[in-house]
Amino acid sequence: MLGDSLWNFCGASPGQAITASAASTNYVDTGVRSIPPGGHTATPVSDLGKGTRIPILIQVTETFATLTSLTVGVQVDDNTGFSSAATVLSSPAIPVASLVAGYQFVIDMIPPKTNERYMQLYFTVAGSNATAGKIFATVVEAKQDWFF
Repeated sequence: MLGDSLWNFCGASPGQAITASAASTNYVDTGVRSIPPGGHTATPVSDLGKGTRIPILIQVTETFATLTSLTVGVQVDDNTGFSSAATVLSSPAIPVASLVAGYQFVIDMIPPKTNERYMQLYFTVAGSNATAGKIFATVVEAKQDWFF
């Protein structure tokens, strides 16, 4: 599986401890928008959800305990403080029974009209706060499937 360190949301392996609802430790800068050729002066806007899929692999690196479920949202904003963050996509609630080391899933497609410069993940804990559990999340070229 090929990942990209510039699109890593949760720091170095083994990932980010999730003990309460929180944003990912890292955010991604999708880049400065350039003015299109031809003398247009309007502020250009790029649509990340248009064109090639951007798969985000989310993997549990330490088994979770005590929470009921976890939801992962993709948030975007025009500033690094995410003061006006918009959630453009959320995963289904993943029950604690599934949140064991090695479990992984992919957010396979950023929705169209995702046009802010910065992107982060937001982890929402349901039930009690977790007493254990870590996540590693990064953009990958494709999810690796094992066939034995």
